[in-house]
This record gives sequence, structure tokens and C-alpha cells, in this order.
Amino acid sequence: MKFYTLIFFSILSIPCFSQHDTLNIKNDSLKIKKENRFKVAGSVLANGVLSVPGDFSAMGHTISSDWKRTAIYTAGIIGLIAVDRHTTGFWHDNVEPNIKYSLPKVESSIPHVIGTDVYIVYPIIGLYAGSLAINNKKGQVVAVNAIKSLAYSYVISQVVLKTIASRKRPQRRINDNNPVEEPWTKNPWDFGNYNQVHLTHGGDATSFPSFHATSYFAVAKVFQMEYNNYWIPYTFVTAVFLSDIKSHDHWVSDLLVGGLIGTIIGRSIVISSRKQMAKKESNAFNENPKKFSMQKQLIPQISNSMIGLQFIGTF
Repeated sequence: MKFYTLIFFSILSIPCFSQHDTLNIKNDSLKIKKENRFKVAGSVLANGVLSVPGDFSAMGHTISSDWKRTAIYTAGIIGLIAVDRHTTGFWHDNVEPNIKYSLPKVESSIPHVIGTDVYIVYPIIGLYAGSLAINNKKGQVVAVNAIKSLAYSYVISQVVLKTIASRKRPQRRINDNNPVEEPWTKNPWDFGNYNQVHLTHGGDATSFPSFHATSYFAVAKVFQMEYNNYWIPYTFVTAVFLSDIKSHDHWVSDLLVGGLIGTIIGRSIVISSRKQMAKKESNAFNENPKKFSMQKQLIPQISNSMIGLQFIGTF
């Protein structure tokens, strides 16, 4: 069943391959046909690894390039936290009860990929497998970048930021008069409750930011930039996220900040990947051909009729 599920997602991913994926369609198509399958795959993987420093550099640049904009976003996040009791209460009471659909359960053989996560991870694996099968470089690049976005989301959001913030999750029916029950809270400023580093989903004081919002929006941003389409990737990840919304015990600010962080991650990965590929192509284009060399000899010539020099050049 698991094998057939992966094949199913691979087939669904093939229509993502478009003749308009690149700027130079004709040249890229000829290049893909000429290049060996293993060479293309190796090149894509190498680019994914070599662009890692650039990924984090791009993330830092996004934050530091415009401090005024960063300050505005920071103030906005503080404002969201300040009104979290009202917005989260409204979300719990009026939005979540009206979301009544769910996606079919698919068993996963990948560790820590559970629930609706398979609807994000399996299509990425299917895209890579499908593009590898037809030797499509673009699809492989997108899949590798999407996998990187999931990995970065885990490290940045789940491991680092959740540990630093250590924010308690909101209690359901937050606006009622019932007493608070551990490990929940009704106080949106309930940060700093560190107990341990949480390497897996859930747990006490792991509310801020939402890892799922971070990872889903990071993947959506990668696909949006690579295929120049907003509607399909964002509609898809939103539908997957909302299908299991009642299991995401978060403040509204957790979700919005997670989406913002995921957008920065996805955008930075694509920018860095393109720069790395452009750098490689530029180096290949500017590579100097073998220089012309010539050996010169001057040989004296003396005879009964003349005296002179003979010039001999070999190359």
C-alpha cells in the first residue's frame, strides 16, 4: 500500500513539469537531452549542498537589508501577541467548529512523518522520483529545495525558536470562566517555560511558532517561486493544514509568525539556489581554453654564400 501511494504521488507530480519552467526553454531542453541522467542528478544534489551557506546568508539579508521593515514586522508580532486572547478565542469559538472535513488517512513509512504531513512530504518525493525518471532537471531542483525547506523549518522553528520561546499552548474555550488546567494557559504572554529541547511534535511549552505553519508555507513559497504560481501551492497547503486544524493547539500569532518564517525560508532557498546555479554556469562559460603555446629557436647558419639566423617555431 505504501509503495502504491508513492507511485500515485509520483504520477500526480509529473503534470507539474511545464515547458515554461525556465527562461530559455529551447536551450534548456536540448541541454537536458544531451546531459547524462546521473550527471544531471549529481549536479542538482551538488547545487543543493553548495548553496547551503547562501541559504542562511539570504535569510540574514532578508532581515537585515531593511531594518525599518524588520522593526515594523517585529512591532506587528508584538501587537498580535497582545490581542492573542481575543483572536484565538474567536478562532476557537467561530472558525474551527465550521471546518468539518478531513483527508483520507495515509500510513507513512517515514519516521516522524505522521498525520497530514504525508500529503506534503509524499508529493515532494513523488516529484523528485518522477523528474529523475524522465531526467527533468527543473523538477529535481524544486524537490531538493522543498526538502531543504522542510529541514530548515524543523531546525529553525521546532528546535531553536520553540526552545527559546518556550510558550505555553492556549487552553480551549479560552474566554470561559473555567480555571486553567496544566499544561495549558490563558495568558498570551506565558513565555519562558523551558524544560527541555523538543525534537518531536507536541509537548509542553512548544507553542511559538507553529512548526507546521512554518514548514507548509516554506514548501508553498518554494513551489510558488519555482513555478510562478500562487494559487495552487498555497491553496493546497492551506487545505492540508485546515483538514487537521483541531490538532494544532496554537495561538493565532503562532500560526501567522510560523507562516512568515516559512516564507522567508522558502524564498531564501530559491534565491540562493538560483545564484549558485548562475555562478556555476558563469564559471563554466568564462573558463579559459587551453592557451596557445609555441617554442622558438634561433639557429645560426653559416655557409660559403651566406651568414644568418634560422628561426624555428613549434606549437
